[in-house]
Amino acid sequence: MKPGIHPAYGPVVFRDKSADYAFLTRSTLTSERTVQWEDGNIYPVVDVEISSRSHPFYTGTARVVDSAGRVERFERRYGRSGAERRAGRDGHDGRDGAER
Repeated sequence: MKPGIHPAYGPVVFRDKSADYAFLTRSTLTSERTVQWEDGNIYPVVDVEISSRSHPFYTGTARVVDSAGRVERFERRYGRSGAERRAGRDGHDGRDGAER
């Protein structure tokens, strides 16, 4: 590595306050705030909003989005019905201005 151009890389505690979880790792991030870690040493602490302990994907509470249901709901509100779409009763063959 070229000396003098890279940020300092050292131990940092990342703390997820929403999940009451913290972990010690190495990073180029730093902070003025510090915390005493389990090993008795004092490290800079960076507060994060989401970590693997609070993110829905990792906790298993993620919702599955039903995109087909969203399309059908949109067409019920604003578009044609499924029967019209299947039968092609709108008089339009997909080309601009052309009718059947």
